[in-house]
Amino acid sequence: MTISREAILEILEKIQDPDLKKGLVAANLVDDIQFTDHTISITISITNPALHARKRMQEAVIFNVGRSFGKDISVTCQVNNKQTDSENKVRSILPDVKKIIAVASGKGGVGKSTITSNLAGGLAKKGYRVGIIDADIYGPSIPTMFDLVGQRPAMIDVNEKQLIEPIINYGIKILSIGFFTDQDNAVVWRGPMASKALTQMITDAHWGELDFLLVDLPPGTGDIHLSLIQTAPLDGVVIVSTPQEVALADARRGINMFKMDGIKVPIIGIVENMAWFTPEELPQNKYYIFGRDGAKNLASGMNVPFLGAIPLVQSLREAGDAGRPAVFQDDTIMSIAFDELVNTFISELASLDRQKSQVSTNG
Repeated sequence: MTISREAILEILEKIQDPDLKKGLVAANLVDDIQFTDHTISITISITNPALHARKRMQEAVIFNVGRSFGKDISVTCQVNNKQTDSENKVRSILPDVKKIIAVASGKGGVGKSTITSNLAGGLAKKGYRVGIIDADIYGPSIPTMFDLVGQRPAMIDVNEKQLIEPIINYGIKILSIGFFTDQDNAVVWRGPMASKALTQMITDAHWGELDFLLVDLPPGTGDIHLSLIQTAPLDGVVIVSTPQEVALADARRGINMFKMDGIKVPIIGIVENMAWFTPEELPQNKYYIFGRDGAKNLASGMNVPFLGAIPLVQSLREAGDAGRPAVFQDDTIMSIAFDELVNTFISELASLDRQKSQVSTNG
């Protein structure tokens, strides 16, 4: 077969983007084609930001083009992430949500849901309109922390479409996988099922107008995280860790995932949870059970903001178990700590917005 642009495009059209279910040409994913008598260089974009998805597409292009033109032809393929079209598409899904923020941790048990609950509560106290998606599929904690265990969302008709209506408590709109499962039974789902559940809580729910939609992610760096990045236009992520080295190592991996090419979600900052223990009878004492300043030093070392340190206090656990976030208990050690966290969070987010505006202006 003679090498020509038309012949190469014909081969590429037979290769489908698995998300769009269209050939690469029909989906407008072919960015560039360069060729000589002995070389072919192709650049394409795909909608899936995952590294393994781009690798599979690269292998498919090289194999199919190489097979068609013969082994004497050198074929190279660069695969990029098609971010702009994906972001525009999703903005139309959540047009009335100003900021979508993920709360993540590399390791389980570091208090990510506690931080999410109290960050949401602190924002609501300041008058912001806030929602929470509890995407921790395998261990949903938000229903307990908002005294909503056993609740079931209703369905409402919006523009002749049936949508899930989030449950409201303390002025915060909430959806959790815990609303749809039995609290005492294990949720045994494969990755695609969990990803679909998250997508439905985003696209099939009536969130209305919100200033902030916080997404409480499960620990780790798996399918749920990639599904969220594909489905929702994240404005930033908050990383939660304890000062303990084993938690910091996982937090470091989480930060690096969000910085990857094709993902590139801005890191708003790191929160150090369980920074020290303060007994109720000795409120001035601090015992650094898990180490000292670990997350603060990690933030400095990775050049990301440090949002604040949250102590380990018995009242924090009691507030979570009672279904009333500690941030609502005014003038306590915990409410003061969370109010400071919220103020720093708002400041760092505003700083990110200024940076984006400057880049846009200069561009």
